[in-house]
Formats: sequence, C-alpha cells, structure tokens
Amino acid sequence: MIIKNIDKQGAVINIVRGEAEMVRILALMTTAILLSAAPALAQNKVQIGCTATSDCASAMLAIDEGLFKKHGIDAEMVLIGINSNIPAAILSNSIQIGGPTSTVFLQAADGGLDLVAIGGASVMSPVTNKNVAAFVKNGITINSPKDFVGKKVGAPGLGAFLHVLFVKWLIEKGVDPKQVNFVEVTFPTMMDIMKSGSVDAVLTGEPFITRMSNAGLGSVGAYYAAELGRSEPIIFYAASREWAEKNPELVKKFRAAIAEAAPVVNEDREKASASIAKFTKQPLELVKATPPNRSEPVLKPEQLAWWIDIMSSQKMLQTKLDLNKLILK
Repeated sequence: MIIKNIDKQGAVINIVRGEAEMVRILALMTTAILLSAAPALAQNKVQIGCTATSDCASAMLAIDEGLFKKHGIDAEMVLIGINSNIPAAILSNSIQIGGPTSTVFLQAADGGLDLVAIGGASVMSPVTNKNVAAFVKNGITINSPKDFVGKKVGAPGLGAFLHVLFVKWLIEKGVDPKQVNFVEVTFPTMMDIMKSGSVDAVLTGEPFITRMSNAGLGSVGAYYAAELGRSEPIIFYAASREWAEKNPELVKKFRAAIAEAAPVVNEDREKASASIAKFTKQPLELVKATPPNRSEPVLKPEQLAWWIDIMSSQKMLQTKLDLNKLILK
C-alpha cells in the first residue's frame, strides 16, 4: 500500500511538473509572438501632421471613421502650428506624413529637401474659395487692394498657400507686395493677435473668419481667393522619398483610406465637421457653419504647374523642378 501511494504521488507530481513546464513553454511562445509582431505594428504606425484647418479633413475623418484601421494603419493626427514647419517635421521623423501647402512643398523641394507627394488633400473651388479672406482689425478701412500698402499683415507661414495667393492677388491688382509688411502668425493665435492690435490684418480662413467676426475683432477686407477663382491644390499629403520608397504597401493603404474618406468629407457635412472640430479644437457649430475645402485624393503633376509658374514669377524658386518626380507613382 505504501509503495502504491508513493507511485501515485510521484505520478501526480510529474503531472503537475508537466503542466508547469507546458505553461512556461506557452508563455515563452506568446512572448516570442508578441515580440515578432511588435516591428510589424511599429511599421504600421503613422503620424500625420497638419495645421488647424479643414484641408486635412480626409485624414481626420479616416481616423474617426476607422478607415485607416480598416486598411491596417495605426494613424495619429499631429497639430502643427505653422505650415512651413511641416517639411522639417517630416525629415526629422517627428511625423511620417504631412500636409504642406503646395507652395511650402515646392519651396522645400526647390531647396533640396527630398520630399514626395503621396496623395491629394484639398483643392480650391468656387464654393470654398469664399472661406479665405484678409481679415482686418477695427479702425482699418480697406476699400481697394492698394489700401494694404504700409499695413502689417499676419500670414500663417511666409511662403505658404494663403501668403502666396495674397501676393498673387496684389500683383494682379497692380500693388507692389514689397510695400506690405508680412509677419508669421499661427491660426490658433490669430484671435489674440487681433485683440492685441499688433497686426493690421491676418490672412485666414474659416472658421476663424466667423469666429473673429462674432467676437467683434474686425471685418473682412478682401475675399482674395474668390476673386482669383482658381481650382489648383491647396494642400496634399507628402512624405520623405526615403520613407515612401521603403514603405510602398503602407503608402498604398494610406491612399486607399484617403480615397474612401474624401467623398464623405465632400458629401456628409455632419461627419466632416465633427472630425474637423475634434482636431482643430474649434466649436462644432462654428465649423458646421462653413463647408470644408473640397477633398481630392488624386494628385496629378499638371495640377502643380500653375503654382510653379506663380512662385517662379514671385522669385520664390531657384531651380527648375521636375513635376514627374514630385509625385510618387
């Protein structure tokens, strides 16, 4: 009887030891699987940098509606104060994809930064061109473009979309832009800047125009984008060429998600406004009051030709850019 009990006890001990070993092995296997999956997860992590406007609405909505996740991308939006800082943020890998304006992108490429456009974000249109204006403080009267001469005008990035477009408008109206004092002012600080009176006007867009008007800070001096009446790209998504070429599948997935999000931005004001308000930290009702700039996910080389001509005429470009190399095929 004693021998039998010992046998049984030994068997039980062996079974327990076997189970413990199995648990240990399973734990090691699980750890190995997680560790092997970590690089893949990291490779699918993408930070997308944009300023506080509606121009990157397709990326904002793609996050909120789960479109990036659907295509296997772990995406995060990053707020950038001034658009002209986006190329540097891309190259430093602070963000992997950014939404520079056409002008900022082209200047960066002209300066030798190896950036490449990977997809369209927003374009000018007859409806949304009215969302852009030169907003002047109380006490300043603008009856014609020449009234901006001698004024201090804040722009959300010197050489950025709103600035270059305004200079183009001044030139078409016979005004020398060198007679206007331009300074950089970020979108989020425009209300405070106007309250302080440190600038005479700011180049801005909705919902900031309505917000500053409602606060009694001034009035619209000129709807200059509407007067120009163009349809070229405002902002598009860009990355470093090195990153884009190393991650072709990720770029493909990004484009697919943006292509799904763009029609929703253009057709569903409620969803688009919710995403824009969330990212820009603007009141939802204020964002809903104006339509977002039209989203266009496909970008073609010829769409940048007008911008290159304008920037060359303003002596902003020193080299001859190859349009076919600027957009990733």
